[in-house]
Amino acid sequence: MNRYVIPLFILSAFIACTNTAQTQSILTVADPAAGGFSAARLARLDSGMNDWVKKKWVNGSVALIARKGKIVFYKAYGYNDLDTKAPLDKNGIFRVASQTKAITTVAAMILWEEGKFSLDDPVSKFIPSFANEQVLNTFNAKDTTYTTIPAKRPVTIRDLLTHTSGIGYPAIGTAEENAIYAKSAITGGVGVKDQKLSDAMNRLGALPLFFQPGEKWMYGLNADVLGYLIEIWSGMTLEDFFAKRIFRPLGMKDTYFNLPAEKGSRLVNFFQEDSTGTIKKQEKTFGGLLDMKYPLQKTDYFSGGGGLSSTIYDYAVFLQMLLNGGTYNGVRLLSHNTVRMMTMNQIGDLFVNLSGVKSENKFGFGFSIITENGSRLTPSEVGTYSWGGVFSTSYWVDPKEDMLVLIYRQMWGPHVADTDKAFKPLVYQAIDD
Repeated sequence: MNRYVIPLFILSAFIACTNTAQTQSILTVADPAAGGFSAARLARLDSGMNDWVKKKWVNGSVALIARKGKIVFYKAYGYNDLDTKAPLDKNGIFRVASQTKAITTVAAMILWEEGKFSLDDPVSKFIPSFANEQVLNTFNAKDTTYTTIPAKRPVTIRDLLTHTSGIGYPAIGTAEENAIYAKSAITGGVGVKDQKLSDAMNRLGALPLFFQPGEKWMYGLNADVLGYLIEIWSGMTLEDFFAKRIFRPLGMKDTYFNLPAEKGSRLVNFFQEDSTGTIKKQEKTFGGLLDMKYPLQKTDYFSGGGGLSSTIYDYAVFLQMLLNGGTYNGVRLLSHNTVRMMTMNQIGDLFVNLSGVKSENKFGFGFSIITENGSRLTPSEVGTYSWGGVFSTSYWVDPKEDMLVLIYRQMWGPHVADTDKAFKPLVYQAIDD
């Protein structure tokens, strides 16, 4: 044998080990170069995030970038209290709202892998009130009465995962959705008191759908239904399932439905920009209906669509698990093919439509997915998956770049969108390999 020729079995073993190493990335803080970033070009991002505070676009923000398992950027800017100038802490605990949905999706897919259900099982198999579903036909805004027609087929678990069920979203949906849900005390799930999730989801099942299952994409209360199903399938509360099967195995020590009192001082304040451009701390939102101290107010209504609070680092660990193909630090939560399914187009030719705008992108199980056509509008590669939360937290994972990125704020105002538009180009321009 030629001594310069590597035997095939040794080469195969080497490749296998290399692939294993790549899929076992554990987040570690490193110099930018270790993650293929230019420190000089990252300084542009640093300057930009400082400028957003100086311009009073935001009170403050936290960002984390990890590439090839290396955390190359992890900083906080601005203030958690504008009056006292108390700085925003990068280890602060944020209300992540709809970022809960990805964790609920992972929980559901863990149970799918264990054979607890089929993706095309009807929801009514587990929640009987979803049997014989009806679809809204006419609606009278004067007295909120309505007529219905029968659904052509049952709502399935797959419909819930893809937001194609016909279920609406209380308070943030159409006038019809808001009125019908309000009459039955169906809420968005955040800060709910004196209700049981089981009772609410059973009431929801008896209410009309807003389109025929599978015929449209519409953001809805689907993850809350999934949360209740997870409780049925597992025999545990959603809070306990998340803690036992996801948070503890991954080492996510700061992610909760019920934030412990001893961590209350780390709950980040919430701000809103008023009509004069002044940023003010808000104790309540949604017209005074939601107390922003809700993470500290004991609840047993575990909203799979929006109930969690977390740190940017904890959520980065969760995203790295997905980027690794379902495993992190020696713990496998999902198979890599399950993650593949979750992060590919699952809605075919349907359009993702948010706020009346048709997207160029698609939807998987719990994530928006950038398509070939959509990639022309962004530096993110095809296959990048993402979502965010109503209180201005967001994230994306770019598998082709082996990168995850998060930016967290707790604020509403027109300039939050300006920071989003500036942030992504500043991240990608700093890649230097």
